[in-house]
Amino acid sequence: MATTTLPLLDDTERRRRSGVAVECCPLSEGPISAGDAERTAGMFKALAEPVRLRLLSHVVAQGCDSVCACDLTGEMGISQSTVSHHMKKLVDAGLLTREQRGKWAHYTVVPEAFRELRGLLDIG
Repeated sequence: MATTTLPLLDDTERRRRSGVAVECCPLSEGPISAGDAERTAGMFKALAEPVRLRLLSHVVAQGCDSVCACDLTGEMGISQSTVSHHMKKLVDAGLLTREQRGKWAHYTVVPEAFRELRGLLDIG
């Protein structure tokens, strides 16, 4: 009986042959700085609250259009002061911008912040 010797495959070749993506992990460029880690942790902390996620999803659903705080109270079933509190946290985290128009604040998504978070989480 003849013996066949199979070549050893390195991890990249093994993943390529099995259909697993072989692109480099974005984090492989090195660890993020202390300042970037602090800022990014603040974004994740702001997102780690169900009411904020619901408010944010309402603003995101509008795309590039701003959303008036007056539209969030009735739709969400929460008081204006609660909306203001949570929206301030999202603004402070850099996820939204706030513009005062007369009596009401209007909020808009900061797309760059979400690209940054996606880039950090997209590890292949």
